[in-house]
Amino acid sequence: MGEIDKRGKLDEETFSYQQTKDGRVLLYWYEKHIKTLAGKEAAKFNSRIEGLDGKDAQLVLAKFTGNFRRGNERRD
Repeated sequence: MGEIDKRGKLDEETFSYQQTKDGRVLLYWYEKHIKTLAGKEAAKFNSRIEGLDGKDAQLVLAKFTGNFRRGNERRD
């Protein structure tokens, strides 16, 4: 994991998610809704996040948000 998160950003646990009754997954960054997953993408997310916590879960969440990889994201 150290190679992926060289600056320790995933330690901050900035990402979170919420499951909806209809099977969608809402992804949050600093409590701001940034993406909704549905259908096959939601199922894929659920299978990858199952049983994970801490830094491992944060990495999965970061990857599924898509545009949060470069380290230059702003917290407005």
